[in-house]
Amino acid sequence: MKALIALFVAAALSVSAGIANARDLGPDEALKLRDAGTIQSFEKLNAAALVLHPGGKIEETELEEEYGRYIYQLEVRDAQGAQWDIELDATNGQILKNQQDD
Repeated sequence: MKALIALFVAAALSVSAGIANARDLGPDEALKLRDAGTIQSFEKLNAAALVLHPGGKIEETELEEEYGRYIYQLEVRDAQGAQWDIELDATNGQILKNQQDD
């Protein structure tokens, strides 16, 4: 029983540590990063995401810093009405995640 409790506590701490390492960036900070050339323009990032789902519409975006890496997250509704969670590396536009939302 003690081992099970210890395992649960360790798992909870791991999840908490992961959350603590992700930081939402506000619009002002995001624009500064874009203007400095640290991240790609939002137009380029949006276009890269929409290539995956032609005819789709972006419903929500967010820029986060995770472990020193800038991640651009989007929710896209495709032409058939399905919702997709997409993550891009904001510095180079690389697709990190393209998963249909349940």
